[in-house]
Amino acid sequence: MSNEKRLKGLCIKATPLGEHDRLITLLSEEQGLSRFAVPGARKPKSSLASAAPLTLLEIQIFGKRNLKTVRQLKIIKSYSGLGKSIECLAAAQAITELTFLLIGNEDTQNNYLSTVLAHLDRLCEYNALEESDLKILAMSIQSLMHLLAIGGLSLPLHYCCETGKSIQPPIGNWDWTCFFIPSEGFSIVENRRSVINLNASEIALMQRLLFPDLPIKSNGELLGPKEVWKKILKIFCIWIPTQLGKEISSLKMLKEFYR
Repeated sequence: MSNEKRLKGLCIKATPLGEHDRLITLLSEEQGLSRFAVPGARKPKSSLASAAPLTLLEIQIFGKRNLKTVRQLKIIKSYSGLGKSIECLAAAQAITELTFLLIGNEDTQNNYLSTVLAHLDRLCEYNALEESDLKILAMSIQSLMHLLAIGGLSLPLHYCCETGKSIQPPIGNWDWTCFFIPSEGFSIVENRRSVINLNASEIALMQRLLFPDLPIKSNGELLGPKEVWKKILKIFCIWIPTQLGKEISSLKMLKEFYR
């Protein structure tokens, strides 16, 4: 049929539709967020029953209406294993919550889906028996950092929002301070609107989060103590609702886990 199309994307939400159907929200590189009806998906023996959240799908859709219908689907990868711990699940939910705030319907965002999948893959590979629980918090924070950058709302970590000068933290100088201003970013000049102060090591750690890999020491341990990561999480809990007008509830869960 001429109005049929194939689409690859991550199902990030699924809700009941009618008596037996399901409404899914799919994140794809081509269309951003799109919603599709999946007929019979709530029937146990349906071939479309696998349309579930945190599942990477290839779907065949058809229809000329605004709400198109899924005719066929194929599971490429399931991220259901993220339910292995509440921390992992909260980190994954933070990614999907931010996606709903950043990406509009039919809003193409190059590299957004691939970045989401890369961070979900890393969460899936996390071994709670062998690795520090703090690494989950760091992975969650870095995923938000990367997605905000792609969405055009990156934390301005490299330039002072007051003077425009480059922020070059002098590691080892404990008298140096950087000030976080919720609506603007970071300032090397003290400002009465600042709500969090950071030393040189803390702002340098945040700057490193823009790189692909986590900041890891030569011995394999995560760089930065728990209290510093909690401070960085607090900054994101302020920055996101200030810029997007809505809080991410899963970040509150992470704050509770690491208090």
